[in-house]
Amino acid sequence: MIAEPKKWVKEFKKAGCDLYCFHYEAAETSTAATEPSESSSEKTNSRDMIKYIHAQGLRAGIAIKPKTPVDVLYEILDNEEKEAVPDMVLVMTVEPGFGGQKFMADMMPKVEALRKRYPDLNIEVDGGLSEKTIDVAADAGANVIVAGSAVFGAKDPSEVISKLREAVEKRR
Repeated sequence: MIAEPKKWVKEFKKAGCDLYCFHYEAAETSTAATEPSESSSEKTNSRDMIKYIHAQGLRAGIAIKPKTPVDVLYEILDNEEKEAVPDMVLVMTVEPGFGGQKFMADMMPKVEALRKRYPDLNIEVDGGLSEKTIDVAADAGANVIVAGSAVFGAKDPSEVISKLREAVEKRR
């Protein structure tokens, strides 16, 4: 999780990024500075972040940590100002910080609630995903996944990727 997410949007774009995902919790407590070397006393928020990301020509994603209630996203997602609406929501299924953590299945009601309310939304899950946990996430409505340790720790990463992709695609 980046503490000052607005500062890094342009740098990520320069590096070739086409979707910039930030944590709701970071945006709600950070400044409006738009350069790594800048500081600002002006505060930002998630809506402003999304608009700024879109203004840079990128798609915007917003992530929530396990302890954050999903309903904080509803006001953002229901916004009539389309440039302030994210293209994707990420539900963290571990506490951010390091790889190899155990999948938190108790986060799936958040995914289910988002899928029910926003059937066309890209919903990503990140943390503890593997061949053993992918079905739970896909059944809940996740259609975008991050599986770092499961892939990079595998003897055959391409086989794991294929199985994870297949699990998500068969539920579309």
